[in-house]
Amino acid sequence: MDAYEEMTEKFKTSAESMECYQRYFSKDGKGKKLWKKVKYQLVEYHALPAYLRDNEFILGHYRADWPLKQTLLSIFSIHNETLNVWTHLIGFFLFLSLTIYTATKIPDVVDIHPLQHLPEVLKNADLHKLQAELLTCLPSLPHLPDLQLLREELKTALPSMDMLSSLCSWRVVELLYNCLPERFSLGNQTNDYVLSSVKEEVANMIAPVAMRPITRWPFFAFLGGAMFCLLASSSCHLLSCHSERLSYIMLRLDYAGIAALISTSFYPPVYYTFMCYPFFCSLYMGFITLVGIATILVSLLPMFQSPEYRTFRASLFLGMGLCGIAPILHKLILFWGLPEALHTTGYEILMGIFYGVGALVYAARIPERWMPGKFDIAGHSHQLFHVLVVAGAYTHYRAGLIYLKWRDLQGC
Repeated sequence: MDAYEEMTEKFKTSAESMECYQRYFSKDGKGKKLWKKVKYQLVEYHALPAYLRDNEFILGHYRADWPLKQTLLSIFSIHNETLNVWTHLIGFFLFLSLTIYTATKIPDVVDIHPLQHLPEVLKNADLHKLQAELLTCLPSLPHLPDLQLLREELKTALPSMDMLSSLCSWRVVELLYNCLPERFSLGNQTNDYVLSSVKEEVANMIAPVAMRPITRWPFFAFLGGAMFCLLASSSCHLLSCHSERLSYIMLRLDYAGIAALISTSFYPPVYYTFMCYPFFCSLYMGFITLVGIATILVSLLPMFQSPEYRTFRASLFLGMGLCGIAPILHKLILFWGLPEALHTTGYEILMGIFYGVGALVYAARIPERWMPGKFDIAGHSHQLFHVLVVAGAYTHYRAGLIYLKWRDLQGC
């Protein structure tokens, strides 16, 4: 074994000796080439600087103090953070796709097609009285150039089974928007209205079509929070090995992303559940927002980063999630027996299980604590935590679609 090989064996596992090693081999060209080969090698846990020591059960395959270029390129190499980076990066692109899909396919996503069974129901309806009611609505509408044409269409189409094609015209629906929601309200039991002569099923089908979809911002706030969390986490695991300062910044961003995901996850269920109860809607949304901001502020404290506070970090974020129990129970009290309320609650319980198990696995460092060094590359607790977070967020997305359909079709 020559001198170069002996020095390589002696110093390759010691981060403190790297500087000395570099000086020794910078005296000639051969030494410089050898230094380039070994200075970006992976190191073991005991050779890490203090700021990178987080999990003593992961023994090797660490990156330490790498230049930014090599740090970025390491996304395509194998080390103990590779799957941590990719599990949440793939999750980010998944939710980006879901956001684009939801934004461009909203009517299809929530399945607003209540007229598909209308012909069958109309067989038993008094179409002449329905025609009279619709024509009565027209004077309350603003003057439009084709208002007379609309009246003629209603006179000729409504007494026949062609009524379906007339009502399916979104131009007609838009013209009748100011009238139908009031005259076909399920809460309106006045005998003068069409509900006294036309079956309730007809009103149930016509009224939602005339109503515009409810606001989507709470749903997109959740999607935005999920994407921010996943991208911040992926970036943190990729870049933290560069320097202590960058590691500190990225960890703060990672904690802020987790708090944002948990906080915005409350927005769709709280807003759409209590949209007809403004006091409770504001109370719950305001409370979880304040808790999220407080959590972010706490995460800025330097001690929050220390490995001994791992359980405290997991408990804090788990406590944020438990804040959702109150609005869920309140929802069940208000809407017990309603299929949408029970269905969304099922999804929310499943989401809570994913998040809760993920937090417990992360805090307990399972399974690597049972076999240190065996899960360095794949299968350690942080990777499992990432997968469970993506699964929980997707479960919540499915619940959000049910909320949208429910409120689009029924309003308050």
